[in-house]
Amino acid sequence: MSTPAKGQTVKGQTVKGQTIKGQTGDWEIVIGMEVHAQVLSHSKLFSGASTEFGAEPNSQVSFVDAGMPGMLPVINRKCVERAVRTGLGLKAQINLTSVFDRKNYFYPDLPTGYQISQYKSPIVGEGEVTVDLLGGESVRVGIERLHLEQDAGKMLHDQHPDQSYVDLNRAGVALMEIVTKPHMRSSEQAAAFLKKLRAIVRYLGTCDGNMDEGSMRADVNVSVCKTGGYEKFRESGDFKHLGTRCEIKNVNSVRFIAQAVEYEARRQVEVIEGGGTIRQETRLFDSKAGETRSMRSKEEAHDYRYFPDPDLLPLVLEDSWVKEIAASLPELPDGKKARFVALGLSAYDASVLVAERETADYFEEMLAAGAEAKAAANWLNNEYFGRLNKAGLSLATGPISAAANSAIVQMVASHVISGKIAKDLCDIVWKEGGDPREIVERRGLRQVTDTGAIETAVDAVIAANPDKVEEVKAKPKLAAWFVGQVMKQSGGKANPQAVNAILKVRLNLPDEG
Repeated sequence: MSTPAKGQTVKGQTVKGQTIKGQTGDWEIVIGMEVHAQVLSHSKLFSGASTEFGAEPNSQVSFVDAGMPGMLPVINRKCVERAVRTGLGLKAQINLTSVFDRKNYFYPDLPTGYQISQYKSPIVGEGEVTVDLLGGESVRVGIERLHLEQDAGKMLHDQHPDQSYVDLNRAGVALMEIVTKPHMRSSEQAAAFLKKLRAIVRYLGTCDGNMDEGSMRADVNVSVCKTGGYEKFRESGDFKHLGTRCEIKNVNSVRFIAQAVEYEARRQVEVIEGGGTIRQETRLFDSKAGETRSMRSKEEAHDYRYFPDPDLLPLVLEDSWVKEIAASLPELPDGKKARFVALGLSAYDASVLVAERETADYFEEMLAAGAEAKAAANWLNNEYFGRLNKAGLSLATGPISAAANSAIVQMVASHVISGKIAKDLCDIVWKEGGDPREIVERRGLRQVTDTGAIETAVDAVIAANPDKVEEVKAKPKLAAWFVGQVMKQSGGKANPQAVNAILKVRLNLPDEG
């Protein structure tokens, strides 16, 4: 890995990393990541075998995947295209010539005894990802490289008390290994980076990002150093300032990544301050115990005896093809967020809406149907998303269309219905379906704007609560209680602005400001 850029800043302010307070002083956390993203393809990287998830064990294995003698790999053009597409989405250098290597090691689920990967000449070079953090900060995470490689099979240790089984369905599946620079400085940054990367590949359509199915998983490299060590590394590029790193292997959840980083960093501080030494090793994260455990000593590149695969020629891409792919890229999260902010949304609301492509698309469908941007964002973030989460549903499986939610938002904006009635209307459409506008007319849910009717309701509430009338003279803010009572009496149909205006006159309340 190379030296990080100086610019981990937002609006001139340095983004600080997480500090661990030890017995001998403060320690900094430094994190790099290697993310394995399964290429979205119907067939494997070097064979025509299916990649469908959930098939019967060993039912999707070609002679190439099984390592049968004399079988030759044939590159999958679609996988190459999606690697290039991902590289472009990461603002990375696309290498027009790259080389496939054999990475030699033995494991029962690797029939050939080697993995076809890329080492010195990857298909994608340096790039970057901008990660938004809570509080409005952002951090730039540098991408070191992206290379294509085969996945191995899967060992099953829980099927028999005395035996382990091997399923080769995943053997040969195309992976993009995305390697970051050591730019992340906290568990929050590490988790936010993986979420952002997952969003980018989903927008691009190059990986489905389903971590629970194993199509995206991360190896997390964690080290600790005394305060100031990271700054020295930035200035010199010398990794000795960062401390010895440990790799946490195959973490398959954003939440688990945050937990693993927290535990591992504190473990390393305790070892060092206790007089011990951190060994460079590979560790596993036990999600039930919330701790990392030693797996094996960390291999170096020379241990794998890399050499160019003799069955595969160098991969040469035409510049015109790369430009064609670049021209086909969709609007990505950063560009979409900037556009949403320009429509009047807060940076936070925009970030929530672009986090998943389906969410952004749904929001834009509401705008296309006539809703105003800020009102639509508020309705989704504060009302509809909560209902979906409570019901365990997504936008795709939820019962209310973007057009229907847009109609509700527009009726509130034009004072056809009140905010209270909007929530009731949402309940009706959720349970029964139908056109929100037609439901409002059929059920008589239109907002009451007749000042005479509102005055009658206000007078009735005042007459029934003389004690509250005396209290409001001393505490004008209690007028909100009267508003609530009038709204309740009107079944939520009274126009809130009209209620407020009439109450001010009836109670002789001063104008605010």
